[in-house]
Amino acid sequence: MIEATSCGGVVIFRGKILLLYKNIKNKYEGWVLPKGTVEAGETHEETALREVLEESGSKAYIVDYIGRSEYSFTEDVVEKEVHWYLMGTDSYYSKPQREEYFVDSGFYKYHEAYHLLKFANEKQILEKAYADYQERKRNNQWKN
Repeated sequence: MIEATSCGGVVIFRGKILLLYKNIKNKYEGWVLPKGTVEAGETHEETALREVLEESGSKAYIVDYIGRSEYSFTEDVVEKEVHWYLMGTDSYYSKPQREEYFVDSGFYKYHEAYHLLKFANEKQILEKAYADYQERKRNNQWKN
């Protein structure tokens, strides 16, 4: 069994959520949140910020830690743990990273993002992050 740790973010700008569309060799992969593997010497926060920037081109900043999700897949029996952060950014800019097979990206309203997301664990993280965002917005603790 291989254990892997990744970090990612729920990036929100003006109430909309950043999603990426992955398509490998014209095979539908689906819409996902940006995330990636921790590199040697990196903190979880550094990984999350780097991966969001690499995969989407979005220069995000961390607002808070949301939590973690776990899943496994059968190729080589990988147990994966993902640490998630609520993030903000200063624009709708995004450019999908072609080298990672991302062919589209964009910011979507909550209900659109929720239904577009392919994986149930990412939907749960989105729910938690968006509730946190709404609470911060109500209390004037959100900057955009």
